[in-house]
Amino acid sequence: MSSHVTADGPGTPVVDGPAGRGTPEQPRSGGGRKSPLANSTTWIAGGFLLPALLLLGALLVYPIVYSAYRSFFDASGSGFVGLDNYAEVFSGDGLTAVKNTLVWVILAPSIATAFGLIFAVLTERVRWGTAFKMVIFMPMAISMLAAGIIFGLVYQQDPERGAANAVWTTVHDTFTDASVFPGARPRPDAGLEKQGGAFTTEETVGADSPAGLPLVGIPPADVSDAGTAKEAGKGSGGEVTGTVWNDFTKGGGGRDGAIDSGEKALPGIKVEAVKDGKVVASATTADDGTYSLPAEAEGAQLRLPASNFAEPYNGVDWLGPSLVTPSIIASYIWMWAGFAMVLIAAGLAGIPRELLEAARMDGANEWQVFRKVTVPLLAPILGVVVVTLMINVLKIFDLVYIIAPSATQSDANVLALELYLSSFGGGGNQGYGSAIAVVLLLLVVPMMVVNIRRLRREKSR
Repeated sequence: MSSHVTADGPGTPVVDGPAGRGTPEQPRSGGGRKSPLANSTTWIAGGFLLPALLLLGALLVYPIVYSAYRSFFDASGSGFVGLDNYAEVFSGDGLTAVKNTLVWVILAPSIATAFGLIFAVLTERVRWGTAFKMVIFMPMAISMLAAGIIFGLVYQQDPERGAANAVWTTVHDTFTDASVFPGARPRPDAGLEKQGGAFTTEETVGADSPAGLPLVGIPPADVSDAGTAKEAGKGSGGEVTGTVWNDFTKGGGGRDGAIDSGEKALPGIKVEAVKDGKVVASATTADDGTYSLPAEAEGAQLRLPASNFAEPYNGVDWLGPSLVTPSIIASYIWMWAGFAMVLIAAGLAGIPRELLEAARMDGANEWQVFRKVTVPLLAPILGVVVVTLMINVLKIFDLVYIIAPSATQSDANVLALELYLSSFGGGGNQGYGSAIAVVLLLLVVPMMVVNIRRLRREKSR
């Protein structure tokens, strides 16, 4: 059957026939040229994107390119030094900063994610779980500056001021006997010589006369409630007796080495009898300062152990050279564990419950369900949290700068802090600082690649 073209109105050809009767003929493309409408749309889109591209170039691309260029010059920017700045990054203080940064990247994200996972799983079925999650997440509302100040106070060495040492010393003193009179010492002419932290009589003692052991250097407030010292009597069965007292008379006067009226007893002092370096007997002074050793102490030297006079336990030096980095990492985890918990809890809510119930019906206990079902299903979320925190810790600066004291700041140094100190904090070497910035950028690139690949995989599903 034939068909022919007719005109249906001016200039509009119409295909007539069985396949397309009355259908207007589509105009043919003019050699692949875009229509004016398409060209105008492209220009409009470019016009809207241009301000963003200019800002992106000025605030991101230009600084990166200029920092890479500047890293090859000296502090003044006039002398080309090649890779010397990069070599300096991996030596001296720069090497310490690199090591500490790697410690941060490995420990902080993994521990924070682990705590977030634990919190999210354990609070899932608890009625007050929402309130608990809110409390854990609250530190995220605090700035790094405020958190640094808070933990600077927490880690104070003095237990009267630092919360960490207040708790630590309380636990320590619960299981360890404290010294009775810290800082006490004998008079120079009292016949006691110092051996380490202990004091030992120069002569041996016998049962024929009491052995007085006078001490000084005790604050009056420490003996204000003590009784009056008493002269010990001679032992009836060959015992060695004596008195330990505070040889100090209020207002002055009195006799050195003799018990004067009103002088205070020192109760609770441990006295040991030593022969040939071995302790043969021991006793503790009574409320009146007297003590009595069995007959085995005859002919021995008396020793006041160092435990009587040791300074009180002052806790742990949290911000010392060996613990400053772990302590600061702990403060970071306190802040960011809530962030990890919230993301993981969101992923946990999306896990199909029938999978968990099926695993339980197959005989799996809760630990097996968690390890073989929950964690594998949460793997994408855990990866997001870990990578995000790794990028975050690479630029950690505030906590280290504020918490670490000046004496140990070099031990806690990280790359971001080293960059600031070398470029703007008095170092004045922006060539070296630019090299650190480039190193930080190179460390971030692998994490960016991981994130981009993850996003592409999720998009292709």
